Amino acid sequence: MANSLQDIGHSFRNRRKEMNISLKEAENGTSIRMSYLQAIEEGCPERLISPVYAQGFLKQYAIFLGIDADQLIADNPDLFGKPAKQEFDYGIGTLEPRGGSSGGVSWLPSAVWYLAFPVVILLAYYFAKYLEVV
Repeated sequence: MANSLQDIGHSFRNRRKEMNISLKEAENGTSIRMSYLQAIEEGCPERLISPVYAQGFLKQYAIFLGIDADQLIADNPDLFGKPAKQEFDYGIGTLEPRGGSSGGVSWLPSAVWYLAFPVVILLAYYFAKYLEVV
């Protein structure tokens, strides 16, 4: 069958045109954004979210077009192999463990709440007694 993602994309585009379906109709039928469908048809998986999404989108689009997706994957195992490990940018501070020595005094906020709560309850009681509600 096809031997590259570009060949698969071209076969998808040809099949879609044979079925007289616009990209917008394909988008509505598959719930895959039009830009991702264009990336599939152009054989540009790098424009998709991730390799896992690329494989899922290809499979879903193939099913929509009436192409045997399982056979497509079986015929092209090198194209649909395990995705390469990706690096993630977590942002500042997300890799720091909680409760570590770098976190400062973690018990202080809890202690403040434990002391403040009974004081608030007592104040509310005396205020209610002053207003003769209790």
